[in-house]
Amino acid sequence: MFAAYAARIDRDRPLDGLELGELPEPETRPGWTTVTVKAASLNHHDLWSLRGVGLPEGRLPMILGCDAAGIDEHGNEVVLHSVIGQTGHGVGPDEPRSILTERYQGTFAERVTVPSWNVLPKPKELSFEEAACLPTAWLTAYRMLFTNAGVRPGDSVLVQGAGGGVATAAIALGKAAGLRVYATSRDEAKRKRAVELGAVEAYEPGARLPRRVDAVIETVGAATWSHSVKSLRPGGTLVISGATSGDRPDHAELTRIFFLELKVVGSTMGSKDELEDLLSFCATTGLRPVIDEVLPLDRAREGFEKMASGELFGKIVLTTS
Repeated sequence: MFAAYAARIDRDRPLDGLELGELPEPETRPGWTTVTVKAASLNHHDLWSLRGVGLPEGRLPMILGCDAAGIDEHGNEVVLHSVIGQTGHGVGPDEPRSILTERYQGTFAERVTVPSWNVLPKPKELSFEEAACLPTAWLTAYRMLFTNAGVRPGDSVLVQGAGGGVATAAIALGKAAGLRVYATSRDEAKRKRAVELGAVEAYEPGARLPRRVDAVIETVGAATWSHSVKSLRPGGTLVISGATSGDRPDHAELTRIFFLELKVVGSTMGSKDELEDLLSFCATTGLRPVIDEVLPLDRAREGFEKMASGELFGKIVLTTS
């Protein structure tokens, strides 16, 4: 079957390790099911995998891709939850949590095999392309906002780095949930898009906000860390799920954190129940993921290059037909 996969690890030039071509069909195993992929979306996790983060060379070649929507063995339209092992379903009870492509072949292929427990019904209101955007970036944003930040309608939130998959999802979800959302971006066009998507206002990184916020959604890391901490009201919450600009800020702002009793919460992915809630939320409210571009699987390299450059707003989706 045709697939986009990591053939080599290259920490400095990750796209040099990306290849497209024929690989063996996924193996069947008890308690697992094979899904015919209709659409799959790119995440920065795929670039990190090509750099060898969470993916040792001994597991190559590894089909990339965490997210997918498709058709299961019984003809049902489904969405995949890409966290494997956290509950013991489909794998041994002692297996640690991992994401597809860290231990098991991913979704950038015509077919993928996953534990049956990881398959959820796709709401009829969502297209395959829309549903394929939800299981990683949108699920991460959903958990950051509603589980770990604990915000309520009427609360205020700052989203750093508008344009990225998680940040874009957080803006859209926050608007739909009745939050007052502020955003930042170095790019003027992305700031404009953030406002169109639902942000009250979008600013250059580091700009002073009109008010301190209840929570900050942080995926940028070192470049925006100090601004994130300084933007919180006393007792506010900073939720971090990534550090694309590095994980060692010049100023940790420890004095401000303890004096104002701020909370710093790490967040990774989300649960199957949260994905089910997110699917229902989108189906019932009419909220839809922001898709930057849809490409056929054989043009996956173009999608990777665009994501690596940062020149996108929303998700890049790959389709198999």
